[in-house]
Amino acid sequence: LLLKRVPKDFDVITTASLQQIKKNIFSRCMIIGKRFPICLLKMRDSVIEVSSFRTAGNRANKREEVDYLEELNGYDNGDILRWKNSMRRDFTINGLFFNPMNYRIYDYVNGVRDIKKNKVIVTTVIPAHISFMEDPARILRGLRIAARLGFQFSSETSNAIRDLSSSIINIDKARLMMEMNYMLSYGAAEPSVRLLRKYGLLDILLPFQAAYLSDQMKDRSSDTDLMLMEMMSARLALLVFHTALVVSPQDTLVIRAFAALLYFGSWESAIEFLKEDEEEEEAGAQVPFVSETLGPSQIKLDDLLEQTSHLASLVNSSVLTLTSSDALEQSLARFSEPPQISRVVLPSNNDRNRLLKIFGVLDSDLTSYDERRWMHKIDYWSLKDGFPGEVRFVLGKVIMDTMSVKSPCESAEDDLAFVS
Repeated sequence: LLLKRVPKDFDVITTASLQQIKKNIFSRCMIIGKRFPICLLKMRDSVIEVSSFRTAGNRANKREEVDYLEELNGYDNGDILRWKNSMRRDFTINGLFFNPMNYRIYDYVNGVRDIKKNKVIVTTVIPAHISFMEDPARILRGLRIAARLGFQFSSETSNAIRDLSSSIINIDKARLMMEMNYMLSYGAAEPSVRLLRKYGLLDILLPFQAAYLSDQMKDRSSDTDLMLMEMMSARLALLVFHTALVVSPQDTLVIRAFAALLYFGSWESAIEFLKEDEEEEEAGAQVPFVSETLGPSQIKLDDLLEQTSHLASLVNSSVLTLTSSDALEQSLARFSEPPQISRVVLPSNNDRNRLLKIFGVLDSDLTSYDERRWMHKIDYWSLKDGFPGEVRFVLGKVIMDTMSVKSPCESAEDDLAFVS
């Protein structure tokens, strides 16, 4: 709000205990978390996180309580609660409180000052190095803040991230994947990847893509024209697709056919779209990506099916490349400076199973694939939940937008209803 931006969500904190919230106010809310429990409250299409001042207060020892009370002598209980809570936050801009009843901002850690300076600074009373050693996930949260808001780190925070970057391997895998999902969401994927690479974290989290970027950047001053950076909005499924192209570059028309199949939901609809778009392709409308494509298309539409099926098979194989240490190590051998496989954090088995559900249906006769839609609009809740059909649809749109100046939504296909 201070930056005049629309917040992606609101986190609520209250003097009531989480048990009181569940018992007396929102009986259907869900309490999660052991170290820092919160209530998840679903209202319409939103999920609101509710925490309690009492959660932190109950964790404090008596000596700490006395010290706080002596230091804040003369302040009311509300100030004491807010101040103590803000001192346990990770960064100053996460230590601000807003009261919607009186439109007042409470700032005990100079968060407003740092927002105006475009800085991200650790808010705890302990130094950044100690803060990150206590909770390495704060490193990823700091990168997420910087990527989304375009902020710079203070020198202390930046040095601590560099020194302790390898400590993220100690983060629980489920939490690590959650933090990665947050980083690559809300339009911040591209700057997040740049920051991960800058601080040496990309080698650990996305080693194949890290090696790819290192190879591509040897003779470049900018990564803005690289296919990977153009397509980062589809996250893990996108990485699987991109890996397939790095391993085996494809004709541009084959890539567009694969994308159109995902977007329009049937082979027949994909071919119709490509026929409409054929004149633009011949005029050179598609974007060339030297490392992943074979240049201007030499294939006729009538001969597309076999090669598009081959690409679908390669994409399925790439799931193993990104989720198996042996397959990943073998694939990394193609790069001149691959990261050390011993430091790599691989996606979980659940992630692998989700990816196989997304792409497995394409590893057969593509003419039988039929997931046409009523409207070509993204269902963000289905996407957030990882619904395979929605992920395929969004991936198709991202690839088409990347490979062509013409947006697929301009097609008359958007007006067609699904016919069972």
